[in-house]
Amino acid sequence: MVQVEVTITFEGKYYLTNVITHRDTSDEEILRLAFEQVKKQWKK
Repeated sequence: MVQVEVTITFEGKYYLTNVITHRDTSDEEILRLAFEQVKKQWKK
C-alpha cells in the first residue's frame, strides 16, 4: 500500500487529499478515488 497526495478541483476550489491504495492502481483510478473522497466530505 502507498499513500498518494492528490490536488483536486471541486466546485471552483482546490483541495489536497491523501489516497491510500495499492501500488498497481492506475492514475485514473487514484484521481477518481480522490474526487469521491472530496465530494463525500464537502457535499453533505
